Amino acid sequence: MKSFLKEFKEFALKGNVMDLAVGMMIGAAFGKIVSSLVNDILMPLISSIFKINDFATLQLLLVDKGDEAANVYLKYGQFIQNIIDFLIIALCIFMLVKTINKLHKKPEEPAPEPEPEPEKSDELKALEEIVALLKEKK
Repeated sequence: MKSFLKEFKEFALKGNVMDLAVGMMIGAAFGKIVSSLVNDILMPLISSIFKINDFATLQLLLVDKGDEAANVYLKYGQFIQNIIDFLIIALCIFMLVKTINKLHKKPEEPAPEPEPEPEKSDELKALEEIVALLKEKK
């Protein structure tokens, strides 16, 4: 049991787990900010453009049972609001990841210089001269 607890402690205190925990807390706070942006700023603007009082209350009556509490509604307004919420969060995360990737991009290494041709040995030079002389005689 002690080895299990020791392994768990090592796992929980690793840098990656702590980074994940911090990221989750920042993400939760960021989600609240984006939700406020959508609910308090964007949706009222969109509602005023389309002349709708409250976008989240948009609904479609599916089954009319005569009693308001018993009626069945398809509440698509809140769904549309959640889609806009998601799209804004996805756009922000995409821009953040793109920026981080640019910062982490390694500078391109210059192309390696071609190695100079090795100098020919005296024997090779002599053989080339002999070949050239033989070609001249033909």
